[in-house]
Amino acid sequence: MTTVGKTPVHLWVVGGVSLLWNAFGAFDYTMTKMANADYLAGFTPEQQAWFASFPVWANIGWALGVWGSVLGSILLLARSRHAVTAFAVSLVGLAISCLYQFGMHYADLTRMFGSFPAVFTLVIWAILIALFVYTRRQAAAGVLR
Repeated sequence: MTTVGKTPVHLWVVGGVSLLWNAFGAFDYTMTKMANADYLAGFTPEQQAWFASFPVWANIGWALGVWGSVLGSILLLARSRHAVTAFAVSLVGLAISCLYQFGMHYADLTRMFGSFPAVFTLVIWAILIALFVYTRRQAAAGVLR
């Protein structure tokens, strides 16, 4: 049986902030996939059509990225070592999504959205890698069971 240490305060802070951050991603994903007219009103018809044209494999990547992170945050707050796996799945999903958006359609993406997607995606990568490393360290320290 693994000995689990006292929960450090930073785990609650990181877990809570990460859940809030990832909830925004889940909201964006849900509103986009449900074609919520009010949410999509801020996008041009061409941008809306671009989101709707994602192939199944790119949508799977996006879903794995978003929901893997939400699950990772919940599992981190539950002090489960499986948070590491959830964030790893999210990293794979983000890579798949980036392959489609930046690897195959970068010109279209920048023409329609400018540089914002590239900058914001770098922020997402940085946060997700940090969460993965953090959960691995907490698991190795015995904080996660």
